[in-house]
This record gives sequence, C-alpha cells and structure tokens, in this order.
Amino acid sequence: MGAHSTTSPRLALHWLREQTSNITNQLDAAYAEPGRHWLRDEAEHERALAYLTGGTAYQLTLYDENTRYVLVAYPPGVTS
Repeated sequence: MGAHSTTSPRLALHWLREQTSNITNQLDAAYAEPGRHWLRDEAEHERALAYLTGGTAYQLTLYDENTRYVLVAYPPGVTS
C-alpha cells in the first residue's frame, strides 16, 4: 500500500483513519464492520495516540477472505 511520513502522532492517527476508511469502503459489509467500528471508537484513537506519544508503534489489522491489511504507525525515530 505504501508509506507516509508525518511530524506528529496526531497526523499519524489522521493517516490511519484515512487508510482505514479507504480499505473499509472496498470491503464487503461483514469484513468492513471492524474497520467501521474502529473509525468510531474515540477511546481507541486516544489509546493509539498514547502509544505513539509514548514511543510505541500502533497496529491495526483488517482482512477479508483473501487479504490482510496491516496498518502500522511508528513514532518518530522508530522504523520497525
């Protein structure tokens, strides 16, 4: 899918939201529901920000029958 560099955890979360929305829009309804739930889950977004701000990567995985989409945001200075 690609990579994108940002300058802050908040911008990284924004990227995660955009990518999640793009993926869920292409999945069948049953497979899209976990992504749609994540998009509405403000508590989970705060958790992601806390991870990134604290220096820990945050990962979100979506899937359908044949494909797994792994979205990962790394804090500045961390590459894997």
